[in-house]
Amino acid sequence: MAIINLRDFYSGYTHNEFVDVPEVVEAELLADRRYHKSHERRMWRNKVYSLDVGDGIETRILRHAPSPQEIVEQMERDYHLYKAIKSLPGKQGNRIKAYFLSGMKQREIAESEGITRSAVSASIRSGLRSMPKIYRKIEQEGCYVRSK
Repeated sequence: MAIINLRDFYSGYTHNEFVDVPEVVEAELLADRRYHKSHERRMWRNKVYSLDVGDGIETRILRHAPSPQEIVEQMERDYHLYKAIKSLPGKQGNRIKAYFLSGMKQREIAESEGITRSAVSASIRSGLRSMPKIYRKIEQEGCYVRSK
């Protein structure tokens, strides 16, 4: 039996956790770790980047930190969107928030309100049809996010 620290092999462990495992398991874990480190070195050394691989490297390449200007613009868009949703009639706005922001299904919203799913669907559709006009009006007013 060999004693291994699970923290060395699993990223989910934030503290040391020592366990006894058979030598075969220890050898397999060490071989797996060596393989992954070797693979990372080969990828780095050879600059092999494939967007089809799915190993997450494309997100490290393509993702960039947003500039302060982009952050402010996104905050303003979010502010305008929330203000537009809030300006909808009460139940309509709440249903849109529940469906799009909270991720609830229309059936769940209908059950919680004691109405039919088709009524929820019609309410959401109606709210979405009126949103562009409301959003444009709010944008034209020039509302900006203000820090408290």
